[in-house]
Amino acid sequence: MQIKELYLHKRPIVSFEVFPPKKDTGLADIYSALDRMSALSPGFISVTCGAGGGKNSGFTAEVASYIQSKLGVCSIAHLTCIGANRESIRSMLEQIKLKGIHNVLALRGDFPDDGDAGSYSDGSYRYAEDLIRDIRVQGDFCIGAACYPEGHIDCDDLSFDTTNLRRKQEAGADFLITQLFFDNNFFYRFLERVRDGGVTLPISAGVMPILSRSQIERMIFLCGASLPSGIIKLLHKYKNSPDDLRLAGLEYAVKQIEDLIAHGVDGVHIYTMNKPDIAEFCMKHIESLNPGSY
Repeated sequence: MQIKELYLHKRPIVSFEVFPPKKDTGLADIYSALDRMSALSPGFISVTCGAGGGKNSGFTAEVASYIQSKLGVCSIAHLTCIGANRESIRSMLEQIKLKGIHNVLALRGDFPDDGDAGSYSDGSYRYAEDLIRDIRVQGDFCIGAACYPEGHIDCDDLSFDTTNLRRKQEAGADFLITQLFFDNNFFYRFLERVRDGGVTLPISAGVMPILSRSQIERMIFLCGASLPSGIIKLLHKYKNSPDDLRLAGLEYAVKQIEDLIAHGVDGVHIYTMNKPDIAEFCMKHIESLNPGSY
């Protein structure tokens, strides 16, 4: 099934994100986690291809195929274009297609740690919109794209950020998933701004529960998300109690999700970090909002 069809029949769509293992010895662990997540009946599960400038993982399509063919859950494979050329992208799309995957999340990707994009690309792709346009002509894929409630970390102009998002839509994107954020007001202001700017695609709000102080510090520098005072107080209150901080972080995420659903969002995308208990905790509370609907 193509994900764009899900938004036509039901909103909000609740979805999960996982990442593939670096080695095949880790496949059993992710498959075990996915077995538990699939029992929660998410709308779809996305599979990343690594972070921090890493190359596309060879296991992205394999894990996405497991989700779809073995578990019967709609899946989407991430695909990045930094460091890629048209031939390598065409090869990746063929692999995805052979696995029976119909959905691709088209991303620019992170710059490599040891250089800039110019050192790793033949110039075929500079932005995600270029990748989206290429995917659109290379197969019957449903294409997702990323968006940034606080603006992309490399872009200081929110109006230009909106223009770039509209270009993704015009290039052929079918729906959007936001980068994580910890203050829903950023999302609501972003939604108003991009709707006024002509972006009409369904938008799922990305939520990442806080599990540790180091995780939050890493995310701040990686994606530029702001920390509201409520989270800063949690980090201070539970600085010597990792387990209590984890629980408080999950509860904070659930409150975010409850508020988003109350505001009628198109979808909620939960960054699970491959931990099924996170998905279970969040879905339990989502289900309590409207029993039998999820």
